Amino acid sequence: MFKPKKSVILAAILAGVVSMGNFGEVSAAPINSVTSTTMKNCSISDLKNDTRVFKVDKSIQTKFVTFRNRYGIDVAGHLYLPKNFSANKKYAAIVVSGAFGAVKEQHSGLYAQEFAKAGFVAVAFDPSFTGESGGNVRNVGSPEIFTEDFSAAVDFVGSLAYVDREKIGAMGICGLSGPAVTAAINDVRIKAVAVSAMYDMVDSIRNHYLGDYYTPAQREVVKKYLADMRWAEAEKGSSIPGYHEIPVVNGEAVHADEKLFPEKLPANVDSVTKEFFDYYRGRAFHPRAINSNAIWSSTTPYGFFNFPLDTHVEELSPRPIMLITGDKAHSKYHSDNLYAQAKSPKEIVVVKGATHTDLYDQLDKIPFDKLNKFFKENLK
Repeated sequence: MFKPKKSVILAAILAGVVSMGNFGEVSAAPINSVTSTTMKNCSISDLKNDTRVFKVDKSIQTKFVTFRNRYGIDVAGHLYLPKNFSANKKYAAIVVSGAFGAVKEQHSGLYAQEFAKAGFVAVAFDPSFTGESGGNVRNVGSPEIFTEDFSAAVDFVGSLAYVDREKIGAMGICGLSGPAVTAAINDVRIKAVAVSAMYDMVDSIRNHYLGDYYTPAQREVVKKYLADMRWAEAEKGSSIPGYHEIPVVNGEAVHADEKLFPEKLPANVDSVTKEFFDYYRGRAFHPRAINSNAIWSSTTPYGFFNFPLDTHVEELSPRPIMLITGDKAHSKYHSDNLYAQAKSPKEIVVVKGATHTDLYDQLDKIPFDKLNKFFKENLK
C-alpha cells in the first residue's frame, strides 16, 4: 500500500496523449534518403500509433527507429528531422534521454522536437529494459548499460548520411543526466553535453536526498533484502517489481507495491510527491512509463550500489557542459555538485521560479534559447 514518505526520498528515484500527427502536411524527403544509414542492426520506419504526451509540431518529421547497443540490446527511439529537412545537407545531431522511469513519448521527445525546430537532427530514446526498448528483463535500471545506450545512440545518428559525425551532442534529463555525462567523459565523439533537472541516481539510490536516509546499519539491512530478492528472482526466472526506496522500518526492509503511485494521492501528501504525481499520473501519463504505470525491479539498486556515475568528470575537459536547474527544484544540489566538479568550459542556468518537473515540459521555463545556442556554438 502507498505510504507517503518524505518528499525528497520519493523524488530521489524519479529522475512526462495526443492524437497522431498529420505528417501529410510536411514536405517530406524521399524515404530512401531519410533511411540512408551505414549502421547494421538498425531500422527507420514511419511512426505509427503515436502516443506522445506533448503538443506535436506537425512541421517536424518524426520516425520510429531502433538501433543495437554494444550488449546486443535493441534500443527504440524517435528520430526528429529539422524543419525543411534536406537529405543533401549535413546536420548537427543531439541524442536525448530521460528521466529515470520515463519514456521517449514524454519529455525527452519534447526536448528532441524543440532541437529539431532549431535545426538539429535529434533522437529521443528509451533506455534498455524500458519502454519499447529491448532486454529480456523489464524495468531494470543499470548505470553502465544506460550509459552505453547514449553511445549506441551516437552510433546511430553518426551513421545517417545527413549527419556530420563531428557535430554530435548529448542531452540528459533528470536521472539520465548521469549516464549522459558519463558517456561524454569517455566517448569523445560527443562534442558537448547538457543536462536538465539533474539527478545523480547513484547518489540518490545509495544515499537518498543529501545522504539523510540510509545509515550504515540501514544499508546493511537493504543489502540483505536485495540478497533475498535475488534468490526470489532466480527461482522465478524473471524480475520482481517493487523498488522505489526500500524503506527500513523497525530494522526490516519494506517491499513496495507494484506501482510507484496509487490511483489517487492522500490529501496531506507532500508537495514534491504531488509534483511528480501531477506529471506522471496526470498531464503526461503514459502506460509504458515506469513512473506512470509500474515500478522498478526490486534488485535495481545493485548496479547503482556497485557503479558510480560522473566519477571522472574532470576528464570531460575541454568539451563543454551546460546544466539547467530551477531555483525551486529540490534536485538543484545535484547540478551544483557536478558544476563544482567539472573542469570543462561550463555554464549553469538557474531558472527563476522553476521546480524540478517544470523543466520537463513547461516551455515558458525551459531555456531552449540557451540550450540551442550552447549546442550551435559547440557543434560547429
